[in-house]
Amino acid sequence: MGIQAAMDRVTGASTIVEALRAADDLAFEAGRDPGVRTLRVLSAALAGSDDIAAIAAVHALSEMLDEQAAARLVSLLDDPRPFVREHSAWALGQGLPRLAAVARLIALVRRGGFTGMLAQHTLEKWSVAAGDVLAVALESVLAASADTNDPAARARLVETLGLVRQSSATRTLLTIARDDAEHLEVREAAVAALGQRSREPDVRRALEHLVATGGPLSDQARLAVIDLEPPPAHTRMEDAGALTIAQLFLHADIDPHLSSAGAGDNGGIATLLVRLGDALTRDPDGVQRVITLSRGSLSQATADLLDVASLDTGHLYGHVPLAPAPTPSAAAWPLRVRARRGIRRLLRAAGRVDVLHLRMADVGSLAAADVARELGIPTVFTLAPDPHGVIQSLDRAGTLTRENFGETDLAEHFWFRTSLVRSLAGSASHSVLFPRPHLVDDMRSLVGIDLDSVPERHTIVAEGIDLEVVDRAVALVERVDGTTDADPALAELADLVGALDPRRRDLPLIVSVGRMHRVKGMATLVEAWAGGDLRDRANLLIIGGDLENPSLDEREQLDRIDAAVPASERAARGLILAGHRPNDVTARWVAAARLGIPGRVGAHGVYVCASIKEEFGIALLEALATGLVVVAPDGGGPATYVVDGDTGFLTATWDPHALEHATHRALDRAGLADPAIAYRARVMVAERFTIQAMAAALAPVYRRVAEQEAELVRAAETA
Repeated sequence: MGIQAAMDRVTGASTIVEALRAADDLAFEAGRDPGVRTLRVLSAALAGSDDIAAIAAVHALSEMLDEQAAARLVSLLDDPRPFVREHSAWALGQGLPRLAAVARLIALVRRGGFTGMLAQHTLEKWSVAAGDVLAVALESVLAASADTNDPAARARLVETLGLVRQSSATRTLLTIARDDAEHLEVREAAVAALGQRSREPDVRRALEHLVATGGPLSDQARLAVIDLEPPPAHTRMEDAGALTIAQLFLHADIDPHLSSAGAGDNGGIATLLVRLGDALTRDPDGVQRVITLSRGSLSQATADLLDVASLDTGHLYGHVPLAPAPTPSAAAWPLRVRARRGIRRLLRAAGRVDVLHLRMADVGSLAAADVARELGIPTVFTLAPDPHGVIQSLDRAGTLTRENFGETDLAEHFWFRTSLVRSLAGSASHSVLFPRPHLVDDMRSLVGIDLDSVPERHTIVAEGIDLEVVDRAVALVERVDGTTDADPALAELADLVGALDPRRRDLPLIVSVGRMHRVKGMATLVEAWAGGDLRDRANLLIIGGDLENPSLDEREQLDRIDAAVPASERAARGLILAGHRPNDVTARWVAAARLGIPGRVGAHGVYVCASIKEEFGIALLEALATGLVVVAPDGGGPATYVVDGDTGFLTATWDPHALEHATHRALDRAGLADPAIAYRARVMVAERFTIQAMAAALAPVYRRVAEQEAELVRAAETA
């Protein structure tokens, strides 16, 4: 193709997703022809205003086995554009250690954030070949920053030193862990790092002393002592019989009761993992044990280890200590090392894990994939065009352009996440995909993966819901005759509606359930409702979000909502922000939106999903099963099950005008009060999208992957 032709494909691509894919070809051509002409083409792109071409040039430089290219890449760590510095820190990890970059990478680690994580990852890769140099450099910076007023920055340096396996690094970590004058956060980082150094006897004695003396470091030291223990022997599948499956989502507080559903990142994925784990272990042909990993405290992590190690049946829960306060998924990337240690600890304690199921391109999957490689656990990956679908929607809306891509990427990490999707899919033993229209074409055009090339490695599995929860909620609301005293959840909903302007209390409800996050479009829905005449037809009920202690993502949505409908005007205008609610409470409120509560809540409401993209849509399925007419995105999973014009309406949800129009149409249809619409929707869900059907489809996939892994192990042992 040639380097100029490859660059022309990047700059001339008709869509941003196409340009990102063309960047891979540019990197290949740069590696194939690492000459002066290539360097000139890439330098020209770096000097231009096209952010995508500039980032593509950074990664192309990393593929050139050329000293001039390496020097240019190192120099980009001083580029005035933050996004160029970030991608340079990442790209340097693809090559040999560059001593000239060490000090600058350490400086990026000190500053933290996503860029700091990438810099740390690069230093970790380099530690294999240049451990002595990195240990000296990090120890020097730590010595110079002993009096710093930024313990978080110092803790990041200590954590990075813990990734360098030099004896001098161990001595420094021991000194910091024992130093009562050192800040607690820094000492905790040192203690956690010492748990990875099992060959040095002084380490165990120091950690056991911290456990015995109690104090604020005892919980962390106890986990570190556990980390020092050799892993238990892993029994083979044929010896142990039934399967053990691990699944994870580290950005949620997952418990069997789904008590935090809708708060922070506790969205549909948390509900899915709880219901799926239960269904898998209840099916006689399913699996024997499911371990669901989520975030938690140090004390939870310690207590969980006993259950995971001693119980060999059922649905178990393990917690990974990440940070003292819940961290949104977009901000959790710097917790990569903590996540990896916590995941490794739980999977080792399990004794045997046959398959690890990864579901999204986040820090949990990034860390878990490393652990799976280390422990020899095969992975299954749920492959979806995410964030590709979001990029496509923002591109179509004109809000994401070549000129602002770099700034947006600093917040959204689109480039890294698309790369991670390919990496996780490539290393997985098997991929699971959601059904969607034009699946093969979408995966080829958006992700760059040809499903037809190795069809036996891919299985289409629809997500599912627990119909029993929905049916119980509908039956309960059908029995209500206007008195809600018997059910506190319905009484609370009636009180929320009752607090509105009396003239609005008989209006139907527009309901939306989910995380308070820009991708979920909650603020867009409020703006569409408040900006036209939708507000005259219906009240709006938003279920989700931590209203008392909002995360940064939640705060952004709440600020936009307040701008559209000030808090002082919500009651008069018909807006109810209910915050997060447990799954069973939400199910009752959704049922009440359809059926009403006589004299308290209007009937014939609708459900609106305003997400920019929705790969499948658990809450949408629950609404359909309840019998609500829905509004949903016109791409992704919903288009496979929403019958446009009948059970719902598909629209460009990122466009407020299109969203408003579709919601009007949904209200019109709901107003027909035709029970056949609800019947068709429920039958469709019951026949195709139950959690039991999902479990029945996944269990053979897990078994096949485990059997293939067992065969590979046997072949290696007899070779």
